Amino acid sequence: MKHLRICYLVILSFLISSSIFAEDTKVNDDNTKFNIYSGMFDFSDNGKRSTLIGFQHQNTDLNRDTFLGNLSPITGFMFTADSAAYLYTGIQAQYSLGALNITPSFTPGLYNQGDGKDLGHLLEFKSEVQISLNFLKNSQLGFSYNHLSNASLGDKNPGANSYMFNFFKTF
Repeated sequence: MKHLRICYLVILSFLISSSIFAEDTKVNDDNTKFNIYSGMFDFSDNGKRSTLIGFQHQNTDLNRDTFLGNLSPITGFMFTADSAAYLYTGIQAQYSLGALNITPSFTPGLYNQGDGKDLGHLLEFKSEVQISLNFLKNSQLGFSYNHLSNASLGDKNPGANSYMFNFFKTF
């Protein structure tokens, strides 16, 4: 029952953030960006490292220019070869320096250990930074690093550090 309440809170936070961003939108013909990524989950733990694959969605119609930069909501999921899974929704900022893009993000989400690493709690927080280059029209190639942590909500908080190679496509 506790896990169900946390799931509802994550979904509710996504709906609230979407409605906040919908108030001040930026019009763009290419309004959907997908990120497909693969890499190494918890590369710093020899015993629990595992390959991962993931997918992330960003609706650029919900972008908002603020004093912190261009902000937008994101939603995604990732799976590891050890059947661990992470479903998340949150916010990212994007800073463009010509063809180079720097994108930090923060996303709370639900983690299922599967046969992988026990991170100590169902609710985990992902902090990430991506660096990408404009590749072809409406495409980018990038690299990202993230850290998952439960912020000491559980009895233990080992965390997990991961790196990924990213392919972005805007439609």
